[in-house]
Amino acid sequence: MPRDVPAVARVDVLVIGAGPSGLFAAYYAGFRGLSVALIDTLAEPGGQVATMYPEKFIHDVAGLSAIRGRDLVTALVAQAGQYHPTYLLGRRATQLASVGDELEVGMADETAIRAGALLITAGIGGFTPRALTAGKGWEGRGLVFFVPDPDEHAGKDVVVVGGGDSALDWAIALSPIARSVRLVHRRHTFRAHAATVQKARELGVEIITDAEVTALRGDVQVRECEITVDGCSRVLPAQLIVAALGFIAELGPIENWGVKTYRRTIVVDSTMKTTRERVFAAGDVAHYPGKVRLIATGFGEAATAVNNIAVLLRPDEHLFPGHSSG
Repeated sequence: MPRDVPAVARVDVLVIGAGPSGLFAAYYAGFRGLSVALIDTLAEPGGQVATMYPEKFIHDVAGLSAIRGRDLVTALVAQAGQYHPTYLLGRRATQLASVGDELEVGMADETAIRAGALLITAGIGGFTPRALTAGKGWEGRGLVFFVPDPDEHAGKDVVVVGGGDSALDWAIALSPIARSVRLVHRRHTFRAHAATVQKARELGVEIITDAEVTALRGDVQVRECEITVDGCSRVLPAQLIVAALGFIAELGPIENWGVKTYRRTIVVDSTMKTTRERVFAAGDVAHYPGKVRLIATGFGEAATAVNNIAVLLRPDEHLFPGHSSG
């Protein structure tokens, strides 16, 4: 993975969001001879895929029947790396101003970067995990919300809390690695796909429904998880608690940047341009009639946006640069 580097003074294209669409945009901007930087609040590139679904198989990338999330991110980083983009990771873009024919983005750390155009590929926006009520004070002491590297938890007793796809995915990913995996869900029915639930059962994951986590216990690190099932208390061994209870998403400061929004997305036209000059959007954050939110869609939108940005910045160039295979 690329290292974070100090902010540069100016680039042709500034991409906000280093998820799959943003990484592909960085590659395509380099292909078109444009300098590019990516800003992301996360410490590593990959966005939601790298943070929430690194072990999940993705099936909507053309030409690949399936690819693991972390492998897709690694490939996208390598592809973009051919053109040496600048990564500004662990930073939050807070302000946007027009400076002549350029844009200036200010960040929470009081640094700023200027660009000829801005491409927002922020996915679902900033996302905050929903808290586990009984987990207050245990974050970093055995309570986590995501599992970037399941191998780190080999030999542990794991309790996954939740009933959605991500909860079942974590349970499945950890089952061959951990000493034991139990999934605790407060309802009898699941939001996750029935086949995923069945796969978890077949792998030996103990699924406990109609249950609630009431307390975590331990000294420096968590050692036990107390749950209530049908009014009865039960104590589970646990050195890792994965709270997969969903998240709260928001666009944050972007909503105040003079772009038209629709239900936490940004309205764009057929060129991926927003209602503010020199600002484009692509991927899940972009909205237009008939939009289908797939990673594959985001790749095409990123290329469309970059090609239109290239013409905006260099009017003598053609919108279509020719095929990369040429």
